[in-house]
Amino acid sequence: MPKHEKGFSLVELLIVVVIVGLIAAI
Repeated sequence: MPKHEKGFSLVELLIVVVIVGLIAAI
């Protein structure tokens, strides 16, 4: 994964949470 200078942004973190939630819902 590419390195982030300021770590994960709130948007990226939200996207990850949504994706994990969709996978867990299956």
